[in-house]
Amino acid sequence: MRTTYRSSLPHRPLVALASGVLPLTLVGACALPSSEASTESKGPVTVRYQGSANAVGLQELAADLGYFPTIRLKWVGNTTSGPQDIQSAATGQTDVGGAFSGAVVKLIKAGAPVKAVVNYYGEDAKSFNGFYVKEDSPIRTPRDLIGKKIAVNTLGAHAEAVIDTYLKKNGLTPQEIDHVQLVPLPPNDTELAVRRGQVDVGTLSGVLQDHAIATGGLRSLFSDYALFGAFNGGQYVLRDDFIAKHPAAAKEFVTGVAKAIEWERSTPRAEVIARFTSIIEKRGRNEKTDNLKYWKSVGIPSKGGVISDEDFTRWEPWLVDSGILTAGELQPSKLYTNEFNELAQDAS
Repeated sequence: MRTTYRSSLPHRPLVALASGVLPLTLVGACALPSSEASTESKGPVTVRYQGSANAVGLQELAADLGYFPTIRLKWVGNTTSGPQDIQSAATGQTDVGGAFSGAVVKLIKAGAPVKAVVNYYGEDAKSFNGFYVKEDSPIRTPRDLIGKKIAVNTLGAHAEAVIDTYLKKNGLTPQEIDHVQLVPLPPNDTELAVRRGQVDVGTLSGVLQDHAIATGGLRSLFSDYALFGAFNGGQYVLRDDFIAKHPAAAKEFVTGVAKAIEWERSTPRAEVIARFTSIIEKRGRNEKTDNLKYWKSVGIPSKGGVISDEDFTRWEPWLVDSGILTAGELQPSKLYTNEFNELAQDAS
């Protein structure tokens, strides 16, 4: 079994099971009863969500742009873990959550009553997950990673799937891959952990990656974009009972997020950064905006975040190798829907 290390750094998600998946019995016990899934309620619909410190989520951008005329967003805290975020949605602690495609598969397989409704992050030539070492690190090849520590934001998600795929494609055996040690760390702490030598490699993306590069002293080892090219990385999920009770709100939320994606794609970079800065300053959470200057792109290749089977089948080999699925078990069409995304009608 792969060796993993738990970080002692503070992290306060709503659910403590950041790297696992809630069993079916727990999901069923915590989710809202199906009897509540009846007719669309009148008036504003509150959508509870978790955010990310020093960053602006697509739902927050959509709200600020006026794309949610009848939805009221309610921030209930921050998360640095996709699996934890969608577990919170599945158990009724929030109404929406976002995570890596493989984590969505794992949660739904466990019996969680959720559906993927729109892609919310992805990788392209400008925005991607990179794996960085110190400039003078002896690590140069995939084989050099055996016995080394790699910081990831959480276990069983995007970074782990990319690392395992990278190592497998470069000829490492399952036994050798098990000896590449994964260390869960909050993304905001990763750069410093690499520089201090607490880990050998750090997973960095977005403005955190660009800040680290601008500071100097780090070297890129590989990236998920180099491995796969442009791709959609993960989806927002809504709970089945929320969709049944609030179909109009579900459509407004998904379409609003889709429009926010296209707004980021088509708006001048300086204007996007200014908007993000304004949103963070207005919400008053004592956050920093310095890193926003490094923002480059929305990253999501599909128009309006439209989901396709490939967003899940891309990870099928890893899901099977990890024991999450058996060969031939994956049925993407049962995991997602584009019916609430108005931009799906004319997506190319």
